[in-house]
Amino acid sequence: MKPEPLRSFSSPTSLLIRKPPISPYFLFTFLAFIIFAIFLYGEDLRCIIGQQHHLHLDHINPNPPPPSAATEKHQIHDTKLPFSVGEEEKGCDVFSGRWVWDPVNHPLYKESECPYIQPQLTCQEHGRPDRDYQFWRWQPHACSLPSFNASLMLETLRNKRMMFVGDSLNRGQYVSMVCLLHSLIPDNAKSMETFGSLTVFTAKDYNATIEFYWAPFLLESNADDAVIHRISDRIVRKGSMNKHGKHWKGVDIIVFNTYLWWMTDADFKILHGSFNDEVKQIVEVSTEDAYRMMMKSMMRWVKENMDPNKTRVFFTGMSPTHQMSIEWGGNPNGRCYNHTKMIADPNYWGSDCKKNIMKIIGDVFRESKFPITFLNITQLSLYRKDAHTSIYKKQWNPLTPEQIANPSSYADCIHWCLPGLQDTWNELLFSELFFP
Repeated sequence: MKPEPLRSFSSPTSLLIRKPPISPYFLFTFLAFIIFAIFLYGEDLRCIIGQQHHLHLDHINPNPPPPSAATEKHQIHDTKLPFSVGEEEKGCDVFSGRWVWDPVNHPLYKESECPYIQPQLTCQEHGRPDRDYQFWRWQPHACSLPSFNASLMLETLRNKRMMFVGDSLNRGQYVSMVCLLHSLIPDNAKSMETFGSLTVFTAKDYNATIEFYWAPFLLESNADDAVIHRISDRIVRKGSMNKHGKHWKGVDIIVFNTYLWWMTDADFKILHGSFNDEVKQIVEVSTEDAYRMMMKSMMRWVKENMDPNKTRVFFTGMSPTHQMSIEWGGNPNGRCYNHTKMIADPNYWGSDCKKNIMKIIGDVFRESKFPITFLNITQLSLYRKDAHTSIYKKQWNPLTPEQIANPSSYADCIHWCLPGLQDTWNELLFSELFFP
């Protein structure tokens, strides 16, 4: 018998009559799938409805800010980054957003509970009277950052190496990462050791290490000594990435940074040949040319020595130095000293962050075929003049009477208190690692 041909129905009623009933089993299965999808892709769903979601978050404030921060609960208003690397991808740009007061979820750990913070960064221990700088959360415009999950991070690092390479600012981010994780590890199952330029935190039960390697220029330089490196006449050896790079091979996650040490008031000195040569051939080039040479050397080394299927490569952008308070309307002779509020102007960009250097980074990354993730922390950090260590740190040399009379003169406006801003850098690193 031939099957009956399909025919149209004369009314909606006939459609309902002929439609097979939906079984309770199907409904139960469908609902179970929806619940599973929400659990598995919750962060992605929040990203999709991020605009509506964060509008509600902004008004949830169970603990209003203290009077000192009340006028600064000025969440940095909607704005795009004034200068970004490459073209912005569709979707959520986690580096474009505003700071939101969040004393419920921040800080992510206590200064007194992390023994690995260097005395240069322990601001509370060294007398800082306020803690407002610890309570701010970065809120992207188009979505919400996933909460930092220390258990997931540690499990991901099982049998792996994670390494931060660069200067003292990258060391601060490294220590922040250790502080975010160490409380989940028993005291007898963790250690931190230093071997010259290399510092290694070991989570023994995970067979995992989080490491920091001191290389302020990435290339070989006369500032490579991990202890004695305060050299004003800086010289970098051209094409010498292997000098340090041999210690980076085999890592599973690597985070580079280098910027501040390149910023001099004069042309930069590049050594052709070896530091051991009796007669040294040194050529002076512009800072821009020197920095571009380094970036190309780094990318060439990464391409030749890293497997993109095994290693995730990150590069942290410029960290601002709030040395000139006149740039944000402050005292002409002031710096970051005694600043407990962030910069409210969403378009603020200080002279300490060179846009020509940002352009070089973008140019080199666009030319490279090796996948590398850029942590564009510059703009969000530019607002945070309140988060530097200032005078609240260990002073390696006795202060002079002149310095004591003028605290602004010796305030450290380069490094950041921990806990604080650099924990946000690692929240962004976590986001890019697991939710790219």
